[in-house]
Formats: sequence, structure tokens, C-alpha cells
Amino acid sequence: MPGDKYEMYGKPKPPTDPNAEYMTLQETAYVLKCSPKTITRLLDELDLKSKPGRGIVTDSATRRALYEHRIQGPKRIRRPARRARRTIAPAPVKSAA
Repeated sequence: MPGDKYEMYGKPKPPTDPNAEYMTLQETAYVLKCSPKTITRLLDELDLKSKPGRGIVTDSATRRALYEHRIQGPKRIRRPARRARRTIAPAPVKSAA
């Protein structure tokens, strides 16, 4: 059974100061209105650096770059709706005459 800290790691939480120089991953996710997993994916995708330590900490320049990418970046590609499967009509039964 996972502990409380493990379960809270994947949830955004409001920062104590929204204009702080450094924020944790969860606080950054809250400010940018996305999930912490999205933040880590974008950090890797854009080759942005975060402060080393126990957790991921972003500075204001990194947050600004993430924000600009989310505003101007490519939109999510939506898959077209699945077409209904064609059913094969049963073969006609030949009468033995």
C-alpha cells in the first residue's frame, strides 16, 4: 500500500508564493494547470534543466519556457472516432431439393 507522500507526488498543489523564484514540480504543475507527469515529460522533451536535489525544482525561466511551449506548441492530435465494424451477413442456407 503506497504511503501518503507517494500519492501526493502525482497531484498538483498550490504554491505558497505564486511568484517565487523556485517551485517544486507539483507547484509548477498547479501554476501551469497540468499534471506533474506532463511537466516532467516537457522538461525531457525540451531539454530544460531543473535544479538537482531530492525532488524536481524549477526556476522562473524554466516555467516561462514551459508556459510558452504550452501556449504556442502543437495541439494534441485527436484520433478520429472508430468506425463501426461491418458485420458479415450469414450465408444463405441452401435447401436440399
